[in-house]
Amino acid sequence: MNLVISLFTNVSIALLLISIAFWLPQLNIYSEKASPYECGFDPMGSARLPFSMKFFLVAITFLLFDLEIALLLPLPWASQTNNIKLMLTMALILILILTLGLAYEWTQKGLEWTE
Repeated sequence: MNLVISLFTNVSIALLLISIAFWLPQLNIYSEKASPYECGFDPMGSARLPFSMKFFLVAITFLLFDLEIALLLPLPWASQTNNIKLMLTMALILILILTLGLAYEWTQKGLEWTE
């Protein structure tokens, strides 16, 4: 019964938030709101600088290896299954794919900050 109540509560809250977001008026973007604010002074330079591609690649690589850790953490519990060979094969395939991706990024000099 507690599961049904908690599911109903979560679905109700989600639907309420979705309906509120749908019925709220669209906010107009004024030029004052889109401009950068630096303590009342005019900005020294452009505040809308492009994002560094090197930083982006390193950040994505970090996220991929963080995801790898999250996927490999349940392996000790999965080792209690009857089909341990399949479990180890899948883990090794995951590690191999990530290693090949890291080697490719390394050979393309995606991990170097200076050229």
